[in-house]
Amino acid sequence: MTLRLQARKLACERDDRWLFEDLDLDIGGGEVVRVEGPNGSGKTTLLKILSGQLADYHGELLWNGEPMRDVRQVFLEGLLYLGHAPGVKVTLTPLENLRWYQALGGGAGGEQACLAALDEFGLAGFEDVPAGQLSAGQQRRVALSRLALSPRPLWVLDEPFTAIDRDGVAALEARLIAHARQGGCVLVTTHHELAASDVLTCIALGQGARDA
Repeated sequence: MTLRLQARKLACERDDRWLFEDLDLDIGGGEVVRVEGPNGSGKTTLLKILSGQLADYHGELLWNGEPMRDVRQVFLEGLLYLGHAPGVKVTLTPLENLRWYQALGGGAGGEQACLAALDEFGLAGFEDVPAGQLSAGQQRRVALSRLALSPRPLWVLDEPFTAIDRDGVAALEARLIAHARQGGCVLVTTHHELAASDVLTCIALGQGARDA
């Protein structure tokens, strides 16, 4: 499918100060777009606006050339969003979490696809352990395993490298690069230096004093 997310004259104000103003974006398939800037510059806020979670902004969003308000449902069907919290059900096992995700339309392939996704992110042997017994890093890996299942072209990820070790970082970066090279798009905030120069672009936000 065509993938083009645009913002025109995007601006957002919080606590009587502008996080960003007159921001024009044109993002398409084949890109890993890193949103960077100091704490308080509005990185998370921008991701939430671009993923349709916040309506408190000025400017216009377009999806494949159409106003977002007119194609919101189509846009959401092509979106995978992962925020700061892993979003993992702690009473379920990693395998059950991925089955639940598949049941919600997040991916196909059945149990074997789920097992392969967990293996890719270093969770082989932990498939049937309740997620509440896993470490913070392992719970993050359960959430990230959804990426190996998702056919959705636009991924919006807020600090996905948090709490995972070197092997997990390598697996995640490889997955993001592969998604872009297959025509998908990744919007990501991270302090990790991404090495994929051929698909990487950056959005730099300004100075700020508080997390936003």
